[in-house]
Amino acid sequence: MAAQATLHCLTGCAIGEVLGMVVGTAAGLHNGATVAVSVALAFVFGYALTMRGVLRAGLPVRQALKVALAADTVSIAVMELIDNTVMVGVPGAMDAGLADALFWISLLLSLALAFLLTTPVNRWMIGRGKGHAVVHAYH
Repeated sequence: MAAQATLHCLTGCAIGEVLGMVVGTAAGLHNGATVAVSVALAFVFGYALTMRGVLRAGLPVRQALKVALAADTVSIAVMELIDNTVMVGVPGAMDAGLADALFWISLLLSLALAFLLTTPVNRWMIGRGKGHAVVHAYH
């Protein structure tokens, strides 16, 4: 269950993270701004994916947002901390262009590590009735 919750979270995070890195890199933003855009978009897409499911279950928008915030905030925060630390930590990754393999390999590595290291966090939270466990009542 934790791996499935993490994969769900990773999907939203990856969409936002990749989009943010691509936009920041293409626009020539400095590294801090690129990371900020990536983190913001990861949260937006992560919450949106969860809200989509709970809205289908019939929850009103305000309640769906509360469920998404409770379910995903810690998971997204941990993922973003890990994947952006990797991207900033790999020499040259943030300065590589979109056509450079270093950029894409580093981004793929950062997301894979984020998945591996966030899964135990989600397992711990689910075991305590927190995190993604709050969404399961609406599936």
